[in-house]
Amino acid sequence: VEPGTITFNAVITACERFGLWQKAIQLFGMMMQNRIESSAITFNAAISACTSKTGGQWETALHILDAMKRSIVELDMVTVGAAISACETAEKWEQIMQLFSDMDRDQVEHDTITFNTAINACLKGGAWETTLQLFSSMTQRKVKSNAITYSGAISACKKHCEWKKALQLFSA
Repeated sequence: VEPGTITFNAVITACERFGLWQKAIQLFGMMMQNRIESSAITFNAAISACTSKTGGQWETALHILDAMKRSIVELDMVTVGAAISACETAEKWEQIMQLFSDMDRDQVEHDTITFNTAINACLKGGAWETTLQLFSSMTQRKVKSNAITYSGAISACKKHCEWKKALQLFSA
């Protein structure tokens, strides 16, 4: 009996959970090479394996995301969010901003988690103005913010002595 999509998905997910990112990527590659049907779960698990602290393979995550875009599997917020997390782990805020732009182009919705991840990455990268732009965009898009969102935006203001902006955010 040949393993199929469900079997591969389960094993890739298990590899991701145990930090075995290289094995997860190897299995994903086998699926692609042998033309075994993939699903959003396949791509999500493979990208998530790249995100782990032991993996940190943001470039591989982006290659897998590109492979998904070329496949018949529909791109979704969970998959793009996993790629954003991979870039955030590696502190690649510029790549995250590109993914945000791609989400708009590909008509994939943003959510609180993707915004917070991007805000955190920009904050770590010293891109405080971009952090505040994300906060503003989140408000314009009517994406619900939370304590993490406000903390990131206020921290950006604090780090760059923009106390008036911090007070405005705090009073919002």
